[in-house]
Amino acid sequence: MNNLTEIQKMSEEMKEHLLGKIIPFWRNLRDDERGGWCGYMSYELDIDKEASKGCILNSRITWFFANVVLCIREGLITEEDCQTHGYTAEDVRREARHGYQFLKEHCLDKENGGIYWSLHADGTPEDTTKHTYNQAFCIYALSSYYEAFEDEEALKTAFQLFELIEEKFTDSVGYLEAFTVDFKPESNEKLSENGVMAAKTMNTLLHVFEAYTQLYKISGNAKVDERLKWILDTFADKLYNADKHRQDVFFDENYHSIIDLHSYGHDIETAWLIDRGLEILSDKIYSEKLSPITGDLTEQIYKIAFNGHSLANECERGVVNTHRIWWVQAEAVIGFFNGWQKNKDRKEYLEAALEEWEFIKEYVVDKREGSEWFWEVDEDGKPYPGRPVVEPWKCPYHNGRMCMEIMKRAEEIQR
Repeated sequence: MNNLTEIQKMSEEMKEHLLGKIIPFWRNLRDDERGGWCGYMSYELDIDKEASKGCILNSRITWFFANVVLCIREGLITEEDCQTHGYTAEDVRREARHGYQFLKEHCLDKENGGIYWSLHADGTPEDTTKHTYNQAFCIYALSSYYEAFEDEEALKTAFQLFELIEEKFTDSVGYLEAFTVDFKPESNEKLSENGVMAAKTMNTLLHVFEAYTQLYKISGNAKVDERLKWILDTFADKLYNADKHRQDVFFDENYHSIIDLHSYGHDIETAWLIDRGLEILSDKIYSEKLSPITGDLTEQIYKIAFNGHSLANECERGVVNTHRIWWVQAEAVIGFFNGWQKNKDRKEYLEAALEEWEFIKEYVVDKREGSEWFWEVDEDGKPYPGRPVVEPWKCPYHNGRMCMEIMKRAEEIQR
């Protein structure tokens, strides 16, 4: 295998997929009348224009288009590339601005602060829960929007949400999860699954880290630096299970694990997100502490969850869920590619990234006109009917980010 040739081929295919499939699909779902994007498309490709608009969904779409803008600025996408697919670079910038306006005018609670969980189709509040996970994704979107447009208001709002999390969403041990509209603690149904009710979750901590990484990248703020290092310590000392070579997932108030669960997608995602955070922090002590852990997570996922072409979902109490979930496959591509970049002797990781992309192209991408990716397929690539193409969690964040990450990494390798 000629590594450079194969990497370049994958990058070019992902660029075409991003420009020709993902961007047009989400542009078509924009709600010009009431703001944001339509919140639901069924398996049968019927758009429900009256469906709820998840604030996570709209944060993620805003993040996505802001990062496409950055790819245009960096020369990874040209004006000609856009026009070939029926739109312009300015159209892409309009999408990002459209998302930012919807976040600012509707998703953010002007009275109490913070971002709601969901809105009605007309942009009025529906579920006013304030969840730490949701605040983090808004920070992620606003920080990327600032990087793309140098909008000081977006940066100011991102820091307001950062201060809100640190002031109201933490206890002496770490990040709490769910609150009422005026920040009274409530039970964490939204991020609890598998028959447990978790006081704290790996998923929330991971995405706070992801958001704070981007905020630190654009600001260099000392307090954000401090909190990123605290999160890294918490991952290493409390979430990482060295005996089982994995992260634990659901916890009580003191980060004691409450279920035997291995989330394969989250572990491979965590591996590369923490490595990215370490690169941006550029702190030798933390790199030496965390890099072996991210290497261990990558190795374990490759060994037990990857079957040569795709990644299983999770293992609960020894029972493997073999469904191939859209976001898990996308994160596997980046995670294995990142593992190979860290250690070029591990050519099997690069092969895994390439094989996973082949599986995605063949089976996870929905080739029906007007669709995007299936939510999930089985181990042989057969889709599960009934799972929507769009809903509050199904967005261009994972698959769009996969394309852009590989494009950037391939370009760096080619230099």
